[in-house]
Amino acid sequence: MSAILIENGTLIDGTEAEARPLDALFIDGDEIIAIGPAAEEAASSRDDVARIDASGCTVMPGLIDAHCHVTFAEPQSNDELFFHRREGLAALVATQSVKKLLLAGVTGFFDADVLFNLGVDLRDAIEAGVIEGPRMATGGNALLTAVGGTAGLLIPDEGIRGYAKIVNTRDEMITSTRRQIKSGVDWIKIHATGLIPRQKAQGEIQVWTLDELRTVCDTAHALGIPVVAHCRNASSTRDAAKAGVDMILHATNMDDEALAAVVEHRVPITPTLTFQANLADFGHKVGATPELIDLFRREIDDSSSWLRKAYDQGVPLVSGSESGFSLTPYGHWHAREMEVFVKHLGLTPHEAIRTATSEGARALKMDGEIGVVAEGKKADVIVVDGDPLQDIRVLGDRSRLRAVVSKGRSVDLSQPWPTRSPLPGEKIGVWSQQPLTWDRANDLGPTD
Repeated sequence: MSAILIENGTLIDGTEAEARPLDALFIDGDEIIAIGPAAEEAASSRDDVARIDASGCTVMPGLIDAHCHVTFAEPQSNDELFFHRREGLAALVATQSVKKLLLAGVTGFFDADVLFNLGVDLRDAIEAGVIEGPRMATGGNALLTAVGGTAGLLIPDEGIRGYAKIVNTRDEMITSTRRQIKSGVDWIKIHATGLIPRQKAQGEIQVWTLDELRTVCDTAHALGIPVVAHCRNASSTRDAAKAGVDMILHATNMDDEALAAVVEHRVPITPTLTFQANLADFGHKVGATPELIDLFRREIDDSSSWLRKAYDQGVPLVSGSESGFSLTPYGHWHAREMEVFVKHLGLTPHEAIRTATSEGARALKMDGEIGVVAEGKKADVIVVDGDPLQDIRVLGDRSRLRAVVSKGRSVDLSQPWPTRSPLPGEKIGVWSQQPLTWDRANDLGPTD
């Protein structure tokens, strides 16, 4: 592996420091050895140095996506996700998907829950160099109660389906947590909210008790493993914080009690508003109904002020894309959350970049090691044509990437974008879009 010298450009180092001119940055192996004149000196003694001219470009840490579902293969529905995936094929497709992340400038990601518990094997294959991919941290199967999370009756009353492990008693919660930790997961995930058919509340409701949340947190923490919780209402966010959860996904629709709890415990939040923003802004281009578009637009509007209050009171925000669904395909939207933070939460571009770099490092349990361009840090660096401090959207434009260095190795950005055809049985077969009634067949109207 050649050493790398990046010369010229402007450096955004992933910390609170202001952007500054870059003379040179020297990388050897998976380490940033020197920045400035010392980098040129270190490179001059080597005859195997690959040089990257970053003139007119921004040099910054590689992006970290703290909410990515790399084994889901972009389903259009829960039916596809839970009933139209095969374990071996899911693993093989995931090896292509992680390459798309690298080609989009993502050098680290967190996959909180995976199909068939594939995350550990995928992570280990990346670390061993069997496949090319970013740094990865993984959970196993998300822990759900029999309520079924957001998939309702698609989830059985016990056992495993897709990414879900159903736990109904305190003993099952403890045993399942310990078994996942034995298998090698980096995190335990709890699906703290869900939907029921005749609920009175709007949106998701809490489906775990405070005691149940504490049971999982205490069990995982005793073995040195953190816990992340999917929380899409106020009470679940409040109780997850009180229970000792180490990171909260979404934390939408908070109230004063929920805000006070996350502030008191300083629980990092990964809002993951990208999915909603894509529906709100582009749903009309992919056939989403006006009602669904309006629903997700309201969720952004209703949640943004609460998330901003949490941020202003010291709660870390972390960037995540929910990549892995048809609305968030791999390689396209990993930088979108930063744009949402700027547009809807009022963060500066500099603040937003930290949510996807130094703050994102906590999702990989590598705080202070990645997400920062500094001497002695891991060598994950991207070179972008443009100034994201003037327009954060340039980070979402793959055509602007001039270089990606992952774990000290240059990624070949000239390689063709990975593509594939639909796999047998992957998509739902639909016989018709509407019932073929006698009246419709005879042009007498669309009555059903």
